[in-house]
Amino acid sequence: MIGKIRSSSRLLATLFALFVGLSSQQVLAHAHLKLQTPAADATVSPAPQALTLSFSEGIEPGFSKVKLIGPDNKAVNTGKLQLDAKDNAKATIPLPEALPAGKYQVDWHVVSVDGHKTKGQYSFTVK
Repeated sequence: MIGKIRSSSRLLATLFALFVGLSSQQVLAHAHLKLQTPAADATVSPAPQALTLSFSEGIEPGFSKVKLIGPDNKAVNTGKLQLDAKDNAKATIPLPEALPAGKYQVDWHVVSVDGHKTKGQYSFTVK
C-alpha cells in the first residue's frame, strides 16, 4: 500500500514538473513589445514620420498589424508594416502624412515566428 502511494506521488510530482516546464516555455515564446518609437506616454515634436516597434522575438508581418488612432478617435492612414532587413523582431510603420498635434493610441497585434499571438496598446502625444 505504501509503495503504491509513493508511486502515485512520484507520478503526480513528475506530471506537475512537466506541466510547469511546458507552461514556462510557452510564456517565453510570445513576442512582447520591448521598445517603441515614439516611446509610450512620450510627448514628441516634431511629429514622427514612422512608428517603430521592437519585439522580444521575430514576428510574421503577414499576420501582424499596427493601427494608429488619432485624437478624433478615428484610424490614421499608415503605410504597410515592414520588417527590418536585419532584424525580424523590429517593425516599422511609415506615416505618409504629418500628424497634427494631439494624443495618439497605437494598437498592435502580432504573431511571432513560432505562431503565438500577442497584442497591446500604448499612447503618445504630438506637441
